[in-house]
Amino acid sequence: MTQDRLRRLEKLRRKERPDVLVVGAGINGISIFRELALQGVDVVLVDRGDFMSGASAAPSRMIHGGLRYMENGEFGLVKESLAERNALLANAPHYVRPLPTLIPISDHFSGVASAVRRFLGGKAQPGKRGSLIVRLGLTLYDLYAGAGRVLPRHHFLNRDSLRARWPTLRSDVICGAVYHDARITYPERLGIELVLDTEMAATQALAVNHVGLVAQKEGRVVLKDNLTGAEFTVTPGIVVNATGAWIDMTNGALAVRPPRLIGGTKGSHLVIANDALEQALGDTMVYYANRDGRVCIVFRHLGHVLAGSTDIRVDTPDNVRCDEAESAYILAALREIFPAIAIGDADIIYRFAGVRPLPASATEVNAEISRDHRCEWLADDAGASMPVLNLIGGKWTTFRAFGAEAADAVLARLGVQRRQGTEKLSIGGGRNFPADKDAWVARVAATSGLPSERVACLLERYGTRAEELCVTSDEALRSLPNYGRGEIEWLIENEQVTRLADLVLRRMAVAMTAELSMSGLEELATIAAAALGWDGQRRASELAGLRSLLARDHGLTAEMLRRRNLEEGLSDVRQQETAHEPAVSGR
Repeated sequence: MTQDRLRRLEKLRRKERPDVLVVGAGINGISIFRELALQGVDVVLVDRGDFMSGASAAPSRMIHGGLRYMENGEFGLVKESLAERNALLANAPHYVRPLPTLIPISDHFSGVASAVRRFLGGKAQPGKRGSLIVRLGLTLYDLYAGAGRVLPRHHFLNRDSLRARWPTLRSDVICGAVYHDARITYPERLGIELVLDTEMAATQALAVNHVGLVAQKEGRVVLKDNLTGAEFTVTPGIVVNATGAWIDMTNGALAVRPPRLIGGTKGSHLVIANDALEQALGDTMVYYANRDGRVCIVFRHLGHVLAGSTDIRVDTPDNVRCDEAESAYILAALREIFPAIAIGDADIIYRFAGVRPLPASATEVNAEISRDHRCEWLADDAGASMPVLNLIGGKWTTFRAFGAEAADAVLARLGVQRRQGTEKLSIGGGRNFPADKDAWVARVAATSGLPSERVACLLERYGTRAEELCVTSDEALRSLPNYGRGEIEWLIENEQVTRLADLVLRRMAVAMTAELSMSGLEELATIAAAALGWDGQRRASELAGLRSLLARDHGLTAEMLRRRNLEEGLSDVRQQETAHEPAVSGR
């Protein structure tokens, strides 16, 4: 255990009566933690797992206004989402960037009758959207983006223009609409940077991962360190339940008669390595309706292709994973929209799934469940011994607005005035992000002595925080040559890494990018063991646990990891043979 974690646990032990305890360190819990801390509130954030380790680690990697939400009449949510999208483009430019998006259209009039029925208060199953309904939706979308727009307005392409740009689209597509939203490269890292920013700006705030709420006893909350088994008790003035899909379970530990608030749905995604599909997509996301009317997405992400998603009711959020039926569904949808491209199971390099924390609903159509967010205090008759505020619903894009709304509710209860907003507050490596990246890279390369290519890679990975990293040792890892030993040690030391999975799955993206091999896992485990003081038994346990998790939850089996070992070995041999070949002189 590092000195930093020992210090945090000791600080937690001494915090007997914090103003607020936030339970759940997903993106919404982190957001309210930041909002409260910046107002001077004594606030503690805990999570039974790692930061950003639940549904917040499994989004579609889109930062968007939610074009589809207008079908349910959630115009206010769309307007708020577009404002938050624009704010993230400004506040986190190192991770959030524009994403041009194509909607392929097969006819002109589909969806009009359904839209009329919804407008009149009726029910309608999801279905195809024709050019008229898409044009109307995108016109409103542009309007809601506001006068101070940061992305281009939508435009339509006729059949010839569409075929010239995307020749492999299915043959019945007659036109296409192109509009802009945004994407996020490292959602887990953005959440962690928010935690780091908050603790730096507000010294009274404390965030600790792998500490879970286990019970309420005699007016006190019992917390447990899931690494050592040690228990702590605190008596917060208010508890914020930000555990997402686990809200009802958390309330079960806090209240005698907890209400049912959540009815989540599972969304699964695939990461696909397919050169033809990558080439067909280019820099554009394709946003299309499957035969059942469900909206699907596909776009290039971190050197491969991300495709999704599903929308399936689940009874419990624990142990969800993308199953074979979901994989088949996503692949079938891809083959329908790109019938000329061979896409198969062998192309899948990674799978992930999360449970959307949607409000409990009796509707039989999942798409009709609101994607909006709300705050709800536990009623007095629930039997909790302290006020509990539940953060229900929400989407990744609106985390800041949701956190601010929830914080205002807590501040009113505490009688504390807001003294700072976060609408224009830069996040982590987005602070002082250069307009001229090449000039920034040249300056840091000259100062640090690192090659420009390496500095550019670190800027992409960490934003302007890379300048701090560029003063460390940069010996490349043998099995992960795009990473340096000093870089891994810096992550462990500065970002509350306590488990091997924290490092591999949330501080890095190597599992998703097909860079990770069995030898890569071994090398990262060795560095982590040295930095965190693990003995051989603990190192082996962490390694075995992560291998099992990768296979079970992400389809990344030991066989796949070992096969990459062989590929690495062949690559090394080829490099050695090339190095020893005699130079060929020209004539």
